[in-house]
Amino acid sequence: MEILIPTPLHSYTAGQRHVHAEGATLDEVITDLERQFPGIRFRMIDEQGRMRAHMRIFVNGAAVFELPTPLRESDKVAIVQALSGG
Repeated sequence: MEILIPTPLHSYTAGQRHVHAEGATLDEVITDLERQFPGIRFRMIDEQGRMRAHMRIFVNGAAVFELPTPLRESDKVAIVQALSGG
């Protein structure tokens, strides 16, 4: 399926904005991203297996918060990194 990668993570994907990954769940897709682009998972998922506070993942435009969320090959996944600061 097609994955939209946020600009701050382009260094992991050699500048690619859109990549493809496979998996039946969001966790499997992120695992496939890690296989292709080592180090990218740690930027999205913490040591306890939860999405980091500054990351948001959308599937077909709807926010997803659970890694076991089932996905279909036709789904569009967008990873968004929230901006913060003062």
